[in-house]
Amino acid sequence: MSGATHPIVKGWCPGAHRPMLSGDGLVVRVRPFRAELTKAQVLALCELSQRYGNGVIDLTSRANLQLRGVAEADHSALLAALDALGLIDADPAIEGHRNILVPARRDAGGLTDRLYDRVLATIPDLPDLPQKMGFAIDTGPDACLGDGSADFRFELDTSGALLLRADGALKARPVTEASATSALLDLARWFTDTGGHAAGRMARHLAKHPLPQAWTQAKPRPQSASCIPGSVSEGFILGAPFGKLAAEDLRTLLETSGASHIRLMLNRLFLLLGGTPGDTPFVTEPGNPLMSAHACPGAPFCPQATVATMDIARHLAPHVSGTLHVSGCAKGCALPRAADTTLTGRDGRFDLVRNGAPWDTPCALGLGPEDLNETI
Repeated sequence: MSGATHPIVKGWCPGAHRPMLSGDGLVVRVRPFRAELTKAQVLALCELSQRYGNGVIDLTSRANLQLRGVAEADHSALLAALDALGLIDADPAIEGHRNILVPARRDAGGLTDRLYDRVLATIPDLPDLPQKMGFAIDTGPDACLGDGSADFRFELDTSGALLLRADGALKARPVTEASATSALLDLARWFTDTGGHAAGRMARHLAKHPLPQAWTQAKPRPQSASCIPGSVSEGFILGAPFGKLAAEDLRTLLETSGASHIRLMLNRLFLLLGGTPGDTPFVTEPGNPLMSAHACPGAPFCPQATVATMDIARHLAPHVSGTLHVSGCAKGCALPRAADTTLTGRDGRFDLVRNGAPWDTPCALGLGPEDLNETI
């Protein structure tokens, strides 16, 4: 018996043009170009969050932003404001597929930025792909996007040569900057021609359909240690526990830190470019247990969740060794992979999974909040 319920998996993520209805209103996702926003864009987004949403901006696992609690009657006005800020595509089809991860630490105008432009220009020519599929351009000074959700991965080998790897494969195809997008088209067409839509994601498809040999020629360079909060040469990395950016706090940070831009990162981190934070509620030092804890909005904000999540995760985080994931249902939106300790909501109570994901077989069923301190 798995003990898990079977939530409705949408097969797509909320966007700006195509928001998702949740328990507290519409969820409107914003995918900033190159995962970067100017100070003016950040301040304007804070104002929009307070005017049209609940005043808290979510930083997602894919380094995007979300405004929650938007009334359906306000969606058109919000969309027009986002367009005026240069934060969305005019074409909803392109917007829906613009899931592109880039490293925050990169040289302006360098290989990563150039590949981003090439991938962005190629999206309209790609075959019809599932909207959850995405791209990683892991070509910065260090390999850092391995934990990010992506299906087509541009990477470097140990000599610095460019590769294109299908997610789930150990090896990749050598490419050049000039041939990168034609190779991307080839891999996308192979995915669709071999029935990839049924799997929905590249790694799941490869489990049943091995790649042609041409795509498994070279190993990418090893992944570097995960980024942590603290000072770096470009500015300062901060953490947002559970991905929550209160608009007032974010506004104060941008107005007082001297930063000109922010860049969004995996693991609920963000980089202040050219700035230094003062007194701030965001995490500024490594080792904070809240940065190893993950929780979705939970009940009553998500209609598929039957348990509250945030307060429980915040309470348990200092007492759990390793990563903690409190998921409102078996979808695991906040962390779609294994954690050291996972609590999955079911019928108002929790199932416990050790070293697994919310959809894995639990070792304990039907735990109440009062049972968690002793059980975990």
